Amino acid sequence: MARPRRATGKLTAPPKNESGDSESGQPVAKHRRIFDHLFAGIQSGELRAGDRLPSEAELGRLFGVSRITVAKAVLDLQRMGLVSRRPGAGTHVLGQHQTAGRAFGLLIPELGLTEIFEPICHGMMRTSFARPEALLWSNASTTARDSAKEAEQLVQSYIQQKVAGVFFAPLELTPEKDAVNRRIARSLERAQIPFVLLDRCYMPYPERSAHDLVGIDNRRAGFIAAAHLLGLGVRNLAFIGEEHAANTVDARITGFDEALRQFGAAPDGNPVWRGSPQDEPFVRRLLDEQLPEGIVCANDLTAARLMQTLLGLGKRIPEDVRIVGMDDVKYASLLPVPLTTIHQDCAGIGTLAMATMLERLEHPELPVRDVLAPIRLVVRRSCGAYLA
Repeated sequence: MARPRRATGKLTAPPKNESGDSESGQPVAKHRRIFDHLFAGIQSGELRAGDRLPSEAELGRLFGVSRITVAKAVLDLQRMGLVSRRPGAGTHVLGQHQTAGRAFGLLIPELGLTEIFEPICHGMMRTSFARPEALLWSNASTTARDSAKEAEQLVQSYIQQKVAGVFFAPLELTPEKDAVNRRIARSLERAQIPFVLLDRCYMPYPERSAHDLVGIDNRRAGFIAAAHLLGLGVRNLAFIGEEHAANTVDARITGFDEALRQFGAAPDGNPVWRGSPQDEPFVRRLLDEQLPEGIVCANDLTAARLMQTLLGLGKRIPEDVRIVGMDDVKYASLLPVPLTTIHQDCAGIGTLAMATMLERLEHPELPVRDVLAPIRLVVRRSCGAYLA
C-alpha cells in the first residue's frame, strides 16, 4: 500500500539573516529567500513528492513577510515544475517525473558561434527537474550558412524522433535567416511539437510569433547602455551592429533611441550604423562622419572587434571613444580595455526555458508569454566612468 503523504506544516525555520544579504554581501529579495529555502527543502528530501507546503499565511509568519511576497516565491516554484497549486487543496510538491520518458530537442544553429548559448544550455541541464539525457542536440557548425542547412535537417530528425518539445534559437547573420526560421517554425507547427524560443523571436521586430519566448528585455538593455553614457556627459552617441542581426538588435536600437530623446541628445542624422566592426574603412567613415564620443555595441563580440579596430587606428579607449557592449560574455573583462556591458543571466535563462517548456506541456491552453530574465549594468574601464 502506498504510504499517505503528510501535510507538512513543520518546515524547518529559515536561518536568521538580519541584514537580508547573501553570503556575497549582495541584497537578497524577500521572495527569493523564501524560494531558496523551499527549493533547498525539495532538493534535500525534507519536502517529498506529495507533501503539502505550509499555507501562504503560515509561510508569511515564518519569514515575516506579506502573503503577496510568499505567493511570488511559490509561483516561481510552480513555473519550474516543482509544485502544483490547486484551489482548496493547497500547494503540493511534485515528483521528478515531469521529463521521464520525454526527449527535448535543442535547435540552436549558433551554439558554437554565439557565446551566450553554451551557458544557456548548461542552465537547462543543471535544473533539478531535467535529466541531461533528455536533451538532444547536434554538433555546432562554424559558419552561419552551414548552420542554416544543418538546422533544417535537424528539425526533421526531431520530428521523426517525436520529441516532446524543441528549444529554438532562430538563426541570424545570414541573408536567408528569415526564410529558414519560418520554415523551421512551420515544420514544428505542422508536427504539433511545441517549441520555446530562446533569446529572440523569428518574426521581424516588433512583430511577435505565437510561441513562448525566454530571454531579456532588449529594449530596456539598449536604453540602459545609452543612458549610462549620456549620464556620464557624453552627448554624441552612435550605435553599431552587424548586418542581418537578430531582431534583438532592433529592440536594443529602439531603447537606444529612446534614451537619446529622453536626454535631449538626438542627433540630426541617423546614429545607427550597420556593418562589420572589423572593416577599417567602415569604422573610419563612422568616426569621420559622426565624430562619436561614445558607441553602444549590439553585443560584446561587436564591441571586442570594434575595440581592436579603434586601437589599430590609434584611438584611445575611453579617452577618445567610450564603448558599452551587451551580454557580459566570459571574455568581456579580459579585453585590452575591460568592457562595460549589460549582464544577462544565461544559466538562469536556461532554467527558465525548461520551466516554461514543462508548464506549456502541462497547460497548453496558457497564453503565449515573454519570460524575461533580469539584466544589470556592469561598469568597467571602457565607458570612462573613472574619468569623472
